[in-house]
Amino acid sequence: MRARARVHGAITIVNAIATGKGAALGIGLETEARVELVESDREVSVTVQGEKDVDTALAQCAVREALSRFSITDCGARVETLSEIPIAKGLKSSSAAANAIAMATFAALGKPVDDTTLIQTGVKAALRAGVTITGAFDDAAASYFGGAVVTDNLERRILRRDEVHEELRILILVPEGRYYSGSVNIHQAQSIRMIAEEAFSLSVRGKYLEALAINGLAYSAALGFDPRPTVAALRAGALSAGLSGKGPATVALCEEEQADAVSRAWNKEGGMIIQTKVNTRKAELLPW
Repeated sequence: MRARARVHGAITIVNAIATGKGAALGIGLETEARVELVESDREVSVTVQGEKDVDTALAQCAVREALSRFSITDCGARVETLSEIPIAKGLKSSSAAANAIAMATFAALGKPVDDTTLIQTGVKAALRAGVTITGAFDDAAASYFGGAVVTDNLERRILRRDEVHEELRILILVPEGRYYSGSVNIHQAQSIRMIAEEAFSLSVRGKYLEALAINGLAYSAALGFDPRPTVAALRAGALSAGLSGKGPATVALCEEEQADAVSRAWNKEGGMIIQTKVNTRKAELLPW
């Protein structure tokens, strides 16, 4: 009774904090989860490879939510995760982990579920663990399906899905430090509701590049992040750029020939630069 799953991360197109509606785009950074169910022990033990002093509440909640789907209360699990996604940077590490752990748990049970149920399980786990403000249904859907996804997070409903050119380069500027959802000033975020609604309207029409830039600059101002990395990326030729999620990471979408110029512009800003691509692959089970 064990299984292994791989899910990808995502970046924000439109943050859902202000309106309850958002959009996100799948990226190539991966998270892998191994889950082994233990009938003789009701505890859920979690190992996060490469990380120390990490809160494991989300992993535990993801397992419990999956088990409770089938009213199973008399077993535990050993969970191991490995991720390329930096934690607490606005790059959907929580959504990816919740999806991967829930998917592996269902597979270990031998009880496959439909896509919507699996994503909902991860969202419930994230809310229960307190690692999300809106439930992050947009992030979870983009992480699970890949491509661009537009959602109503309050109703947990997908409004639009699109394939996005996989040739596009995604650059991510990751500053020092972590920024957890619990530290977000919701009142400040909601002060830009009118701008967020406009960005969301653009995303519903498939104008993702415009939506990303407007959303990113607006939330940078509302949450107190420096907009210079966004402006620097645009000046260097990026197709679009902006703050991802609650920050602090800034993302830029560009053609391959502009990637080096954006990287050079960001070298002056400090922090780590990650280069990846758009992900269009759905989450998948892997051989143990």
